[in-house]
Amino acid sequence: MLPVACVGCGAPDRALCRACRCALDALPGRTRLVAGVRLDAAHEYDGLVRTLVLEWKLRGRVDIVSGLTRRTADLVRAALAAAPVGALVLRVPPSSRGHRRRGFDPVVTVLRRAGVRRARALRRVPVPQAGPGSDSGPAPDAGLGPARAGTDGRGQKERTAVERVAATVGSLVADGVADHDVVLVDDVVTTGVTMAEAVRAVRAAGGRVVRCVAVATVEV
Repeated sequence: MLPVACVGCGAPDRALCRACRCALDALPGRTRLVAGVRLDAAHEYDGLVRTLVLEWKLRGRVDIVSGLTRRTADLVRAALAAAPVGALVLRVPPSSRGHRRRGFDPVVTVLRRAGVRRARALRRVPVPQAGPGSDSGPAPDAGLGPARAGTDGRGQKERTAVERVAATVGSLVADGVADHDVVLVDDVVTTGVTMAEAVRAVRAAGGRVVRCVAVATVEV
């Protein structure tokens, strides 16, 4: 009942027009290393892809992301096919702030598209704070300020690179992965700090990360 325009080019009557769908399908995927593990991303996080992801994550526009989720689901299935039999799929959980704002987890949508119905999420825990006189954590002159534990209410985008690392290391826990091969799945990988923390959490719990998959990644 309401007018709709293509989010890519503004053409009328389609949420994503045929031309933009074809342009999306023609875009190459991206591969990079995160914490020494191969990360396969369906797309580079730029241009049309960035617009689609933002509409999906910020406005719940599930009607425009079939191209994104289809290609990412293919990568998840390929990662499982290449992994040893019995490999587990773990999703990187969104921040509590992001989940409250959106009301859904985009990675769940991707995994359902891939036919993975029982993928567990890593568990988020508070980041330990180094108390006065403690020899753990960065030195006082590391420039982290009060944001080290991520309790200042700012999101990752508002933090410096050092603050992102400090607010992320130790924030994820992997349960039930000892002696298992694991495929990690996230939506968008930018600096790679969160995915690297996910890899660390799996390794700390005795698991082996064999592949990481994402909807999109920033070119580095």
